[in-house]
Amino acid sequence: MSALEWFAHKPLGGGIFWIQERFYESGNRANIWLVRGSQRDVVIDAGLGLRSLPDYLRASGLLAPEEGAGPRPLLAVATHVHFDHSGGLQHFEEVAVHSAEAAALLRGDNYEAVTWLSDREVARPPRPGWRARHFRVPPVRPSRLLQEGDVISLGDRQLTVMHMPGHSRGSICLHDKDRKILFSGDVVYDGSMIDWLPYSRVSDYVASCQRLMELVDRGLVEKVLPGHFNIFGAERLYRLASNYISQAGVCHKVSTCAMRSIASIALRITNSRVTS
Repeated sequence: MSALEWFAHKPLGGGIFWIQERFYESGNRANIWLVRGSQRDVVIDAGLGLRSLPDYLRASGLLAPEEGAGPRPLLAVATHVHFDHSGGLQHFEEVAVHSAEAAALLRGDNYEAVTWLSDREVARPPRPGWRARHFRVPPVRPSRLLQEGDVISLGDRQLTVMHMPGHSRGSICLHDKDRKILFSGDVVYDGSMIDWLPYSRVSDYVASCQRLMELVDRGLVEKVLPGHFNIFGAERLYRLASNYISQAGVCHKVSTCAMRSIASIALRITNSRVTS
């Protein structure tokens, strides 16, 4: 299967494109965002990597330069290293990730990447003989380590890094302040927030949600482009963040701790089977 078959995209206007893996039919299917700038293009999250995303971007004309201009540099930014967002980083020459998860990406740590993929989630195998049990996030050496407050310049637009741990220790959002757009990764999407994975932490998530609410209160976000599911606005963002905070009491922390223990054991068993 070619990259052109595997991916599909939808233009959102303003140099932003929404890309998805057509045959990965799962709630874990991540949204991929291409943001085009005057001097640099950025891909936010990269999917599973079963086909080359850069090949798709080139073949579909999404990286075509303006007439008379040379090709723009392309940077892939991982909002975090979970497998559904980081598997495709292997196909990019320039990769950026928060420093807290850089070591996991470098060593191909599929425990921290929470790699969990089944054959039934892939409607059409990318190639003959492919099996989900052999899927791994390969080691990738990041070319740029991100920190809170860093700015990724695309020329005519700037994306500010916001370190928002909780879902994972290196989770980030990217904030386009001028356009009031938030690329939220898995920090928040229109669904239940997952805080029971390895390196998840409820107290960090509460603090991140408080920051999200502050962005809305200050009028700094009007549109959220999340890591999963559909786009939503500021009012929904505030409600999702405030609901999480209101539910993050002692009972939630106890149940989350139990779920994390189960998930950790299952992931270690799964990854030991793959490597053996």
